[in-house]
Amino acid sequence: MVSLFILLLERVGLIILIAYLLLNIPAFKQRLTHRGKGTTQVLLILIFSLFASISNFNGIEILHGEIVSNTSLFTLSPEASLVNTRAMTIGISGLIGGPTVGVAVGALSGAIRFSQGGIDPQVYIFSSLLIGLIAGLYGRKFIKKDQFPSPVQGGIMGITVEMIQMACILFLSTSMTDAYQLLHFIILPMTLLNSFGVAVFLSIIHAAQKQEMQARAIQTHDVLKLANATLPYFRAGLDEKSCKKAAEIIKKFMKVSAVSITDKEQILAHVGAGSDHHRPSHSIVTDLSHDVLHTGKIKEAHSREEIGCDVPSCPLEAAIVIPLKTAKGTVGTLKLYFVNAEELTFVERQLAEGLGNIFSSQIELGEAEVHARLLQDAEIKSLQAQVNPHFFFNAINTVSALIRVDSEKARKLLLRLSQFFRSNLQGTRKNLISLEKELEQVKAYQDLEQARFPERYTVYFEIEENLKNIAVPPFVIQILVENAFKHAFTTRKVDNHVWIRVAKQEEQVLIQVEDDGVGLPEEVKKKIGQEIVPSDKGTGSALENLNRRLESLFGEMSMLTFDSSQEGTCVSCLIPMKESD
Repeated sequence: MVSLFILLLERVGLIILIAYLLLNIPAFKQRLTHRGKGTTQVLLILIFSLFASISNFNGIEILHGEIVSNTSLFTLSPEASLVNTRAMTIGISGLIGGPTVGVAVGALSGAIRFSQGGIDPQVYIFSSLLIGLIAGLYGRKFIKKDQFPSPVQGGIMGITVEMIQMACILFLSTSMTDAYQLLHFIILPMTLLNSFGVAVFLSIIHAAQKQEMQARAIQTHDVLKLANATLPYFRAGLDEKSCKKAAEIIKKFMKVSAVSITDKEQILAHVGAGSDHHRPSHSIVTDLSHDVLHTGKIKEAHSREEIGCDVPSCPLEAAIVIPLKTAKGTVGTLKLYFVNAEELTFVERQLAEGLGNIFSSQIELGEAEVHARLLQDAEIKSLQAQVNPHFFFNAINTVSALIRVDSEKARKLLLRLSQFFRSNLQGTRKNLISLEKELEQVKAYQDLEQARFPERYTVYFEIEENLKNIAVPPFVIQILVENAFKHAFTTRKVDNHVWIRVAKQEEQVLIQVEDDGVGLPEEVKKKIGQEIVPSDKGTGSALENLNRRLESLFGEMSMLTFDSSQEGTCVSCLIPMKESD
């Protein structure tokens, strides 16, 4: 039995070595993120069928409880049995690929084992199919969650499939005596080593995923630096000079062969490989870019043909093209090129998508500033001033700090930041927006502030039903919440509460923001909302500006009222009930 244990360990080690090499191939790792796709299922069937064939032909021949041969076997003597890692391979295929892969690999493996002959070879067709089905059904639960079983779960499944194998041998063999003698010799080493092999295989997958997540966190940190570096250039608008500077910065930070930026008609900048024919001021030359401009959706290309460049000597083999959008629609593209198609992975796509959102916001921010200057509108300028750059950089620093601790939370927070600034920009273009959009803006601001100061604030929303589509001035609630966060809780770090209430009062809507902070000093209470009240945390113009807007839109009856004591402050306003457009 010891000799069998050692020989089986060699076979398991071979399969694990092949798995390790396979999981270090970027293209295969990327495929594993889409295990439910038909093409990936076919690939997994081919790979694990190869593993199963190796397991069958590299088995150990057993006759009457003795090892007869441990060399490659294509046929067995009529009374011999075969000990191998076939059940482990089928089990892993089902855990990773689901029932379709497990049953397909089981069928092929069972057919090969049947062709090798030996005693009762038909048993192994049935056992292989059953193992593939059971392991696949268990693995399907993890595929739906986009996860892999843990090594412990895999080890338990490895024991389970071996028990299925042993039960089939015992109850389906023509001679139960011979079957019992065989099991007595093989059950312990096969159960231990095959379950060990499944656990190690899954641990390799988890280690590869962890390594990729760490790489993604580092890259995301670089993206934050990149966003900060490109901010002034994208805010300047889509022109050749600013886009060239931005493209140079992007290429420096990203591991890409070339970076290109276009507007809707021509190339504005191209830095890196292919710059001899992808030239600024030239018309867009790739079909891929035209497709993105037309659909407004991110596109990938993994070959020269998919890129659609008509220059035969073009070295670019892969690309990801991200639409740059503003309120006007798609205004241009950002293109990341690769001379090696394997360098374009799932991580690069996620990073590129995040960059596209950030750069679009930067461009839109620049357009809003130009729009404000052209209109010479004092109110829009005042609203634009609410976009506090210190808040932006504080939020960026918060996201940066979260990256190494919780990269998924950092990604969501970055999207919240993008949503917050996009809403700020859109708010400058309308006098009224829906209450639902205003509350989304408030929640985005709340999430960003709570990320900086966990457990410092608790916000309660008491919104009467059927009011989410009423029209309210942009920032009417967000400014009041921001004011409470900044000024109401100067002496408390925890246990601070803010209540947001929106309720119908006859033909009007009452909006209230209440806090349980320190209250307003009497000298401030007389001035607030009527004039600028400077403080060390802002210009003091936000409430004064909000009050002016309410008065201009709805009259004096809608201006802010303040009820303050040592137990807190409640700010209220009444606006006419009107449905949002």
